[in-house]
Amino acid sequence: MKKILFIALLLCCLGWEGKAQTVAVKSNILYDATATVNLGVEVGFNQHWSLDISGNYNGWDIVSDKSWKHWMVQPEARYWLHEKFNGHYFGVHGIYIDYDIANSNFMSVMKKKFAYDGNGYGGGLSYGYQLYLSPHWNIEFSAGVGFVHFEYDKSAYPADGESAYKYRNNYFGPTKLGVSIVYIVK
Repeated sequence: MKKILFIALLLCCLGWEGKAQTVAVKSNILYDATATVNLGVEVGFNQHWSLDISGNYNGWDIVSDKSWKHWMVQPEARYWLHEKFNGHYFGVHGIYIDYDIANSNFMSVMKKKFAYDGNGYGGGLSYGYQLYLSPHWNIEFSAGVGFVHFEYDKSAYPADGESAYKYRNNYFGPTKLGVSIVYIVK
């Protein structure tokens, strides 16, 4: 295991060629509006390529009879048309989400009067634009479409003593939407 970690670290260092990389830290204000704590980090590797990874967490009940608990990770490789952290980009993103949602309509797969406990994974394509504000501050607009495979237990809500049923469901549609405040560390 130590050999694998050492080789991965060595490859990362060789890929960076000893140059200082541009790093951005961001928060999606659309997630903030839903009380979902989120943080993203993006590393630029050259003029046109960057790698972004965002994490989200919501561990709170909306009201006593509704739940929207989840955590999600969304990595993305981006190709910038002009230069990194400025202007238009296209990306390929992945998704992993673990959730416990009850008595709420969510996308086209989850309906009221049921509790869903499970996970989903998938990916998609995205487009975005970063608006330059100053040498350290940008605003980013992003959207993506893709595929998510959900696996979950579904039970009546409130629980009526019945056992949960195992389900699988596929979703195709919007998988990413964001308006983010970006701080660029050089």
